[in-house]
Amino acid sequence: MKFTYRLFGLPIAASLALASGLAFAQAGQTVKIAFIDPLSGPFANVGQNQLKSWQFMAEHFAKNAAGVTFKIVPFDNKASPQESLNALTAAIDQGIHYVVQGNGSGAAAAIEDAVTKYNARNPGKEVVYLNYAAVDPDLTNSRCSFWHFRLDADTSMKMEALTSFMKDQPEIKKVYIIGQNYSHGQQVSRYFKEDIKRKRPDIQIVGDDLHPIGQVKDFAPYVAKIKASGADSVVTGNWGQDLTLLIKAAHDAGLNASFYTYYAGVSGTPTALASGVGGKVRMVAYGYTSMPGVAKLEGEFKKQFNDDWYTYATYNGIAMLVDGMAKAKSTEPLKVAQAMEGLQFKGFSGGEFEMRKSDHQLQMPLYIAEWRKADAAHPYSVENTGYNFQMVKEIPAYVASTPTSCQMKRP
Repeated sequence: MKFTYRLFGLPIAASLALASGLAFAQAGQTVKIAFIDPLSGPFANVGQNQLKSWQFMAEHFAKNAAGVTFKIVPFDNKASPQESLNALTAAIDQGIHYVVQGNGSGAAAAIEDAVTKYNARNPGKEVVYLNYAAVDPDLTNSRCSFWHFRLDADTSMKMEALTSFMKDQPEIKKVYIIGQNYSHGQQVSRYFKEDIKRKRPDIQIVGDDLHPIGQVKDFAPYVAKIKASGADSVVTGNWGQDLTLLIKAAHDAGLNASFYTYYAGVSGTPTALASGVGGKVRMVAYGYTSMPGVAKLEGEFKKQFNDDWYTYATYNGIAMLVDGMAKAKSTEPLKVAQAMEGLQFKGFSGGEFEMRKSDHQLQMPLYIAEWRKADAAHPYSVENTGYNFQMVKEIPAYVASTPTSCQMKRP
């Protein structure tokens, strides 16, 4: 998909010139981080939650080895690539040189490309982009950029983990794939078909649908097709409203199938899951709500916001910046980016994470978690439903890791 940018054409280029010299923060000063994601529209509940998550982590890391504090500055991109570019321009105009974004690989591709071009034309005034949830593998392969760091596992990594689990489930015989019609949904379909053919060639693909992202109000027609196909399992990369409404339609239709998801823990979907679907609901992710090491922070977040902290990459993002700035002894973006290459740091769960130098893809274990009733061993209640996600399998980082074709061009 190609994007047309106005960021570097007149009259916007002139406004960028206003971001003249940088006064890099020293110990005791504040580093601003632009948050560029949907704060209105169909995915506003997701963006609002993740904005709070970044703000929460900025506060959590108020005292750190780098000696700086972080301030999150929100920009509403309305889930649009073009609005993301407008927000990036506004952030640069405000002297902000660290950007976080995650909801939508289309927006991510636009930001990555624009940041790379801007930095090439403005040495000494660079921008670093932390991608915490956009999982298109191309972002760290054919499109890879020195200035882009991905904190989430990409689509291919998650599918490698998911199919490694599914191949050992003998009850899975017929699978229906449904997804949002953009790069992520298309790639979930592609990688599932490739991986499952290699691991369980006996499994039948009985349907493969793509639908407009954020526009479907009633998934009943899609669920009717799934039901008619005889599928015992559904694989979907849907997130936000598109997964919530799909789950509701499955419940209303009495669909007797298990769901294998990427984002069942995202705002709104757990409440829909509490009503139940015909089969089990499982999620592949780099973390889950009842995992050891996160309970204290989950409780603090819920107490402060009456909401759930599920975007653990927000912790990893600030932790990596802190260690990068401490290592670089600077907050200058170029020096920090160089310090973060290959960086090993302690992440949200207390485990070690590594930012792979070759492509800036974070390496991490992945988990298959299942939606279950809360119990004494797993007491956390997601969206106050009395349920949570509990691990059924851990996929080590070396298994989930996938190779890269990135040819990194460094400044």
